[in-house]
Amino acid sequence: MNWDNEASCQSVDPEVFFPERQGDHATMATTICRGCPVRMQCLEFALNARLDYGIWGGLTEHERRSLRRSRQRKARREAVAAAASTTTVQLHAPKAQPVGAGVA
Repeated sequence: MNWDNEASCQSVDPEVFFPERQGDHATMATTICRGCPVRMQCLEFALNARLDYGIWGGLTEHERRSLRRSRQRKARREAVAAAASTTTVQLHAPKAQPVGAGVA
């Protein structure tokens, strides 16, 4: 079963989700999406497919771009943190042994 078969928008005019101008139908579309049982699947589909037009998962083009950038920044921070945690950095020089120490 595909997630889109369960979408609340199935019986709604697609024009509502693909308005000529950003604000034309955005409120109506986001209201429909808010109660949709597959809203998150729809949003992830749009983000993964990099769909830049229309209302998907209750978010406008601008909101999806912002979310995508936020996720990319988070992924970069996590990658840097992971790299830093696997890199051993020696902050202090090892203590010098006294001359002749360990010689028997």
